Amino acid sequence: MSKPTEAAPLQTLHSAFAEKVGAILNALEMEGALPPGSSRSNVAVEPPRDPSHGDLATNAAMVLAKQAKTNPRDLAVKIAEKLKADPDVESAEIAGPGFINMRLSDAAWRAELLAIATLGSDYGRSDVGDGVTVNIEYVSANPTGPMHMGHCRGAVVGDALATLLEFAGNKVIREYYVNDAGSQVDTLARSVHLRYREALGDAIGAIPEGLYPGDYLVPVGEALAKELGERFKDADEEHWLPVFRAHAVDAMMDMIRADLALLGIKHDVFSSEAALQIAGKPAEAEAWLRQHDLVYDGVLEAPKGKVLDDWEAVELPLFRSTRFGDDQDRPIRKSDGNWTYFGADLAYHMQKAENADALIDIWGADHSGTVKRIKAAVAALAEGQHKAIPFDVKLVQMVQLMRAGDPVKMSKRSGNFITIADMVEEVGKDVVRFTMLSRKPEAQMEFDFAKVVEASKDNPVFYVQYASARIHSTLRKGAAEGFAPSPDHIAALGAEELELVKHAAQFPRVVEAAAHAREPHRLAFYLYELAGEFHAYWNLGNDNTLKRFIVAQDADLSGARLFLASQIGQVLRNGLALLGVEAVEEM
Repeated sequence: MSKPTEAAPLQTLHSAFAEKVGAILNALEMEGALPPGSSRSNVAVEPPRDPSHGDLATNAAMVLAKQAKTNPRDLAVKIAEKLKADPDVESAEIAGPGFINMRLSDAAWRAELLAIATLGSDYGRSDVGDGVTVNIEYVSANPTGPMHMGHCRGAVVGDALATLLEFAGNKVIREYYVNDAGSQVDTLARSVHLRYREALGDAIGAIPEGLYPGDYLVPVGEALAKELGERFKDADEEHWLPVFRAHAVDAMMDMIRADLALLGIKHDVFSSEAALQIAGKPAEAEAWLRQHDLVYDGVLEAPKGKVLDDWEAVELPLFRSTRFGDDQDRPIRKSDGNWTYFGADLAYHMQKAENADALIDIWGADHSGTVKRIKAAVAALAEGQHKAIPFDVKLVQMVQLMRAGDPVKMSKRSGNFITIADMVEEVGKDVVRFTMLSRKPEAQMEFDFAKVVEASKDNPVFYVQYASARIHSTLRKGAAEGFAPSPDHIAALGAEELELVKHAAQFPRVVEAAAHAREPHRLAFYLYELAGEFHAYWNLGNDNTLKRFIVAQDADLSGARLFLASQIGQVLRNGLALLGVEAVEEM
């Protein structure tokens, strides 16, 4: 999504009314009805849960009554009186124990329609992130092959979250952790060496059990054969393994970057686990933790249940994770002196925290058992450094691939899995991205190749893109008939049209709420609802020609309605851009 060259104004209807309520509270402090410096951190101005109660509601009286040493309803009366004096407030009614429900004037909603047009691609942009730097680590797949469906959902969720947080005023570091220090990378190197020998003419036969069989390694082997000749064809493994490991990882990361690019995903930082260990970061982390009494030498308890015959008590460096809520302390080194995965991961998070104010990890649901201990590690780092390090782990469920209701298991490229490239080639980037965000990431998902391309209301990506295409089609038709969007006569817009404006005006709040909750899927839900409201209004014209966007005998009304349509289209574009999806102009 393109970014503006200059900072755009951030004022929208909801933020404006939050300021108005704030000004009223200031006035009440001056009048002595509120004590000076009253805490307002929990005061909210937002739409009521039931739209029939009004357009906006505030809990200010409920929050501040105790500080004011008064009854909430009595305080609500004073706030409501001042709200009623505002020309943009049609009514302010007290409900329940002290909530205040407001109905806004039509002029306020027409002004918001103009605000959408003024802000354009910046409508909804916020500064609630306050410039806080957030490191989001996502994908981080082992560099052993092309990206497949097991990685896709987390990749899209992480990328959309990064874009959302930037739009909400955060600075974001998009990071990929390359797990290039484990045994799987040695297996990859051996698999590539086999393909290298094959490229030099050796008959390798069936791929041995335990090696990677995918044909994607054939060009890697061919490239190495061309570059290295027969130098390592018959050499001992100890001579060629480091060379082939480095070449293989580089080749796989090139492939992974290319696969991610098909989804419109790029990372700012690629951090190598191997480089982390070579730089001695885990040892530095251990020394630091020992200084703060967070690592000690101890013996793990025997495994619960039947004790294995080969189990023996071994003294290991243990991280005090039980101090932070874990169910047992965790070793950071193995008995052979090598780092455990947790030990390396702990050092990695320490490294990330050096350059960020907050950390977010996007993991597959199969890593749920690791969440508690890594949260304990980050909590320890925060305690030792005497600072807050907000840390969140988002777990993403796997996706079940289907084709017309039947499970899909085979891939033309790999022989055993569906790749991201396969998916994008078949249904397109936009369909993949929007579908992956059409449910909460922690919910199970089926991706049916037949259903995701259906032209129906039940297909969210089609339904939203069809609204965008329908708006562009309407604008083109208007231009062909001599009508153009015009803000000059928006006073002609009535209650039904202003209901559309009210739904569009929710966008800035949805952005802030989604950013606060770290849940980009909220945007997809909102866009589906907004598209539904637009389609419902558009369909009114099927039975009543006077309800159409273009009313031939009324140029002023046509211009106003086309202006409305263009601004609904703007909000759809802004929301889709945050999801990395194109707002199509025709279908």
